[in-house]
Amino acid sequence: MDTQRVGINELAYKDMGEGQTVILLHGFCGSSDYWEKVIPLLDQYRVIAVDLRGHGGSGIPEGGYSIEDMAKDIYYFMDQKQLKDVYMLGHSLGGYVTLSFVQNFPDKLKGFGLIHSTPLPDNESTKDKRTESIDKIDSKGMYSFIDEMVPALFSKDRLEELKEEINKVKEIGYNTSPAGAKETLKAMRSRGDLQHVIESASLPVLLVAGANDSVVPKEKTFTSDRPHIKKVLLENSGHMGLYEEPEKLSYEIKNFIEETK
Repeated sequence: MDTQRVGINELAYKDMGEGQTVILLHGFCGSSDYWEKVIPLLDQYRVIAVDLRGHGGSGIPEGGYSIEDMAKDIYYFMDQKQLKDVYMLGHSLGGYVTLSFVQNFPDKLKGFGLIHSTPLPDNESTKDKRTESIDKIDSKGMYSFIDEMVPALFSKDRLEELKEEINKVKEIGYNTSPAGAKETLKAMRSRGDLQHVIESASLPVLLVAGANDSVVPKEKTFTSDRPHIKKVLLENSGHMGLYEEPEKLSYEIKNFIEETK
């Protein structure tokens, strides 16, 4: 892992390979390690996997922060690395950050993708669940919170088969700081509706959903039929196609890049 100072924060990241640059942004309580099964399958590209603010080896600035702040971290990171014409792919939370990036800095990108993510804001029920999650972290601690959260991310009928992957995702989650998790929950709870970013994008868009995703159902990912959008359904995945179907996911990412670069 390397680190890069970006404004008041420090981001940890992995930078591998050569060729077309692809930036990967992980989900909530994850890290760049979330992409461990995908990165080796994208070996014809330069792949940069970043730990988002408050996650993995990255820092947590004092005070609260927004999804837009997390996107600005990535912008400053790219600016310092002189990166442009990049493909950015975000899983879940990483998709929210990607959309905010597209809204503010589209000229930096060649295309973008949402994986198990949505442009829609939280409804009232989901906002309440974010608040409950903050309370659980305060009352029970991160280990208990992660142990409860992670299995629900996977396909219910594959829990035994994917036990090793589930344990790996838990281990990554345990390393998320409570402060980072809570501030990120607040940021997700307060994010706005970015459907217009998907609709009006002048860039190619990849939308990936899991057929068995109970966190972000496919209807919340596939929110537009515009011609610049490619949709992919992972038939055997819940919310964690990165672990449930990494070969299929990587194949679709490569196809998307090769068709549009």
